[in-house]
Amino acid sequence: MLTGKCIHPDLMRVLSACGHGDKVLIADGNYPLASKAGQAQRVYLGLRPGLPTVTDVLEAIQSVVNVEAAQVMCPGDGSQPEIFDQFRSMLGGMELGGLGRYEFYDACCQSDVKLAISTGEQRTFANLLITIGVA
Repeated sequence: MLTGKCIHPDLMRVLSACGHGDKVLIADGNYPLASKAGQAQRVYLGLRPGLPTVTDVLEAIQSVVNVEAAQVMCPGDGSQPEIFDQFRSMLGGMELGGLGRYEFYDACCQSDVKLAISTGEQRTFANLLITIGVA
């Protein structure tokens, strides 16, 4: 029986097959996962509006893999969503690569994205594309 922070069998199965440089999308509840996740394995975790959050999922994933880079979807008006500060904090101050909406969609459809997770997150622009680092 698993005792760590990530116990979801589908997440563990896909994460265990990932290697250095593979990517994982953790998407808010507004993200069009069915059409903007390429060939990635899709996991729908949304239980109800607001649960789980993207940061809940990030915390669980960080307990089993190292993250070497992260990209976010930036609003077109140049503003910065508050969740970006929380991402930076959770990622040890890591610089977040910012992409426009359609650039982010394109990045999430690439073959190196192995896992795409839909959450119940309601905060807008709370989408995070992480790159797995070395063990």
